Amino acid sequence: MFTWAWKTLLSQRSTLVGSSLGIAGAFVLVMFFQAVFRGESDQIVAYPEHMAPDVWVMQTGVANMHMAMSSLWDWKADVIARMPEVKQVTPILYLSNIIDFGKSKLFAFIVGLRPDAQRAGPWAITAGERMPGPGEAIIPDVLSSITGIGLGDNLQITDRRFRVVGLSHGTYSAANAVIFVPFADLEEILSAEGTYSYLLVDAREGVDAAALAAKIRSEVEKVNAIVSDELVANDFSLAMQMGVEIIFMMTMICSALAALIVGFTAYSLVMRMQRELAIIKALGGSRGALVASVVLQSLVITALGYLLAVTFAFLVIPRVPLLVPQLSLSVTLGPILNIGVVALFIAVVGALIPAWVVARLDPATAYHV
Repeated sequence: MFTWAWKTLLSQRSTLVGSSLGIAGAFVLVMFFQAVFRGESDQIVAYPEHMAPDVWVMQTGVANMHMAMSSLWDWKADVIARMPEVKQVTPILYLSNIIDFGKSKLFAFIVGLRPDAQRAGPWAITAGERMPGPGEAIIPDVLSSITGIGLGDNLQITDRRFRVVGLSHGTYSAANAVIFVPFADLEEILSAEGTYSYLLVDAREGVDAAALAAKIRSEVEKVNAIVSDELVANDFSLAMQMGVEIIFMMTMICSALAALIVGFTAYSLVMRMQRELAIIKALGGSRGALVASVVLQSLVITALGYLLAVTFAFLVIPRVPLLVPQLSLSVTLGPILNIGVVALFIAVVGALIPAWVVARLDPATAYHV
């Protein structure tokens, strides 16, 4: 029966290919949306991930940067800097706000840098200056290409205008863009004199980062201190949660579509081969073997569609940003394998009605003209 099932599929090549392409299209949609949210989440954590201090220090009750606010008195940075385990403390100011680019407004993360704080600045510059001076800003190169705002042009943060003097690479995502401005300018905007938002703490060689974080929490009042990997993980988890409901909805819709395609294809094959199946049943073919052959056909159709989708996901989706640079896409194996489990479920569901038809097939059908 398995040989018969396979030969039947091969004899209906156009049906097999068309159905597999339809299923692949449904799976590709899910994979694409997963890649979008994964890529955006990767970019949201790009700043803390590239800074990678041993310890991040922020106000108590805060454990991330994305969509968060933190405020620390500047004397706390001095206390931490005097600890024998600490090599360097780099303070920054941080603000999430809407940026006015003239014809467009976009949400951005704004980092205020002191003149000596290259440690906390952009990690790759494609044009212009590496550090902003008074009234100046460094913006992502992708953001420049989208808005048309380039070197020498102006943007507005709240009621302050800044002149673009540098373009940074790797600091853009559709959810946020990282913009660097002078510490003093952002301090004035926030009315935050005498305070910092976050402290990047670098430990001396041989010092355990987790132990240092624990010491800072115990010796400096009203601060939270966590290792870099923990802050990045917190931000990434928060970013991914923003897409959970959309990804789930798309998975359900596309899975239902794929199941309908599988079910319709398997059912049409059964109806076309109804007389042949009736003859097999009349000659002693077992009901279980006939049902198994239908399930096998559904598995083959679904597997082919899934493999086509996986091939597209790995070969094509990562190259989409070459044409649309404002998109950040990331294809990873984990979500792809999860879709494989969904595909197996779809194959079984799609085979239910055709299998039921085969199981109830009357052998006398073989004598019908």
